[in-house]
Amino acid sequence: MRMTKNDLNEWTAPGSLAERVEGETVRCLACAHGCVLRPGQRGLCRVRFNEAGVLRVPWGYVAGAQLDPIEKKPFAHVLPGRMALTFGMLGCNFHCDFCQNWTTTQVLRDAAVELSPYAVQPVSSEALVRAGQEAGAAVMVSSYNEPLITSEWAIEIFERAHANGLLCAMVSNGYASAAARQALRPHLDALKVDLKTMQEEQYRQMGGRLGPVLDTIRWAFESGLWVEVVTLVIPGLNDSPDELWQAARFLASVSPDIPWHVTAFHPDYRRLQASATTAEGLLQAAEIGQEAGLHFVYAGNLPGRVGSLEDTHCPACQAVVVRRRGYTILQNVVTPQGRCPACGALLPGRWQS
Repeated sequence: MRMTKNDLNEWTAPGSLAERVEGETVRCLACAHGCVLRPGQRGLCRVRFNEAGVLRVPWGYVAGAQLDPIEKKPFAHVLPGRMALTFGMLGCNFHCDFCQNWTTTQVLRDAAVELSPYAVQPVSSEALVRAGQEAGAAVMVSSYNEPLITSEWAIEIFERAHANGLLCAMVSNGYASAAARQALRPHLDALKVDLKTMQEEQYRQMGGRLGPVLDTIRWAFESGLWVEVVTLVIPGLNDSPDELWQAARFLASVSPDIPWHVTAFHPDYRRLQASATTAEGLLQAAEIGQEAGLHFVYAGNLPGRVGSLEDTHCPACQAVVVRRRGYTILQNVVTPQGRCPACGALLPGRWQS
């Protein structure tokens, strides 16, 4: 029997990221869309909806939970070599045609994507954090779908995770509202943001705008949150030198210490005819990032084909302090105080629990 979106109504709760507009009309504050919803209406994400004047939001389930190396998120400066328990739900506030998690993000929007009856597994925040601890995780990460639209559930998990000594992180498209940023900040240690393109028109085709994403990156750094940025380099969409320069210069203007991951695209979802990213394409993007002044530029998804661009180098003396091959740490000599052992320079990041 096929599960429908109405079956998911069971796994919801009243949301806190909302405000009443008039009568039973509410505005959702989880992301920059700010959907205004009358009773019975769903937001653009399809998972937050107005029920008789109350905004109902996803709660009490996972559509995926997995133990991964923290490098897979990817975070390069958060506890290298440690494991993260990553959990996700359903839905997204974007509809990117190249989405590589489309079976969970687009399942409620795209009629061609079926919802498996096994996709939703009820779980308590206590059980999820306990599972992470028992598996040896050092970090709890909200990912797989767009975590902003399930912020309330993530916050409950993060509160419990922090109380048990775990770090907490999100892997997001960055399309956050000011209210969501304020609500999440006390519960987050790290944020990975997808900077998909520097073209406003391309963002509109994906279902958003560029400005809020840039604002989230700037806010994350200025608020003291550890932030890393990923650009999936897609041939013919965002791989022109001019656009890569724009992205790199923006990040450098916020802080040259923000790690920028340029990662390889493989054809997926509705962009099956596109070419995969070559190693040469990633090397060009990484070189642009370095020339723009970024101290930490990483090339990902092509392990062993991008030279030392998988490694972390000390920006002061260029010594290799973390050596990687894909998601595997081959060497990590960063001191417990987060310093380069060769020259003593302080390395930005979260090196300790």
